[in-house]
Amino acid sequence: MTLHIVDRVAVEDTGEGEPVVCVHGLGGSANVWTPLTPGLSRYRIVRVELPGSARSARAEGEISIERFVGCLEQICERLAITRAHWLAHSLGTIVTQHFAVLHPKRVASLTLIGPLSEPTSGARPPLLARAALARSQGVAGLQTIADQTVAAALSSETRARQPLVAAFVRDSVARSCPEGYARTCEALAQARSASLDRISAPVLLLTGEEDAVAPPQSVRALADRLISSPDVRMRVFPRCGHWQPLERPAECLREIGDFIAAANRRPERPYLTALATGAA
Repeated sequence: MTLHIVDRVAVEDTGEGEPVVCVHGLGGSANVWTPLTPGLSRYRIVRVELPGSARSARAEGEISIERFVGCLEQICERLAITRAHWLAHSLGTIVTQHFAVLHPKRVASLTLIGPLSEPTSGARPPLLARAALARSQGVAGLQTIADQTVAAALSSETRARQPLVAAFVRDSVARSCPEGYARTCEALAQARSASLDRISAPVLLLTGEEDAVAPPQSVRALADRLISSPDVRMRVFPRCGHWQPLERPAECLREIGDFIAAANRRPERPYLTALATGAA
């Protein structure tokens, strides 16, 4: 594994072959993808830690969805990634949707896990309140947020039967940089949907039956907007919450493996690329 630092952003680069770029969500890190990497050993796995998160917490400049997209653009240029399969979780799904609209030729496929196009109007104030708590109370505030995240974002079965997953999620959030976490909450609270009708890559949508952040009905509504995608698939995992790569890694890997294989067999459709770039 090679660790790259691209403008204070940590990027883990493992293996050889076709690139698969992984983008985590709020309170996450490159480690969110660890349960999936053994099953993707035939690919080059590039795991990004977004500005404000984990080892990239000290990245300077404004934090926003636009900044995150620009970060991915810079990483692709620095690591010579011209085209990749993209895996994203939660906040990362918003970022990669915007990236796919702006750079259709760089996206061979898009796997969105716990996906949302933007926060609901009711979710924005709590995100700002969470930012204020992290900023005002620091480590103590993050501990409160971590406990709330475990209670609300994991399924009841995961909490009861997978204590290591609950511990991972709790630790990932609790050990975040308070200011970086606060700024990321604010960026998410201000996020707006990408033009989903312009995404021309195949899209896989994975969610959990008990995912309160990306409930199945919301994910179905997102799928209905992907009118230019040549292949839209959706899978709902039973007894699963919002942290699907940790709660249901084997099921995620099965779906992702089949989906990427199908995407690689599908020829590019030039008219969809033209539509995505606005040239049609």
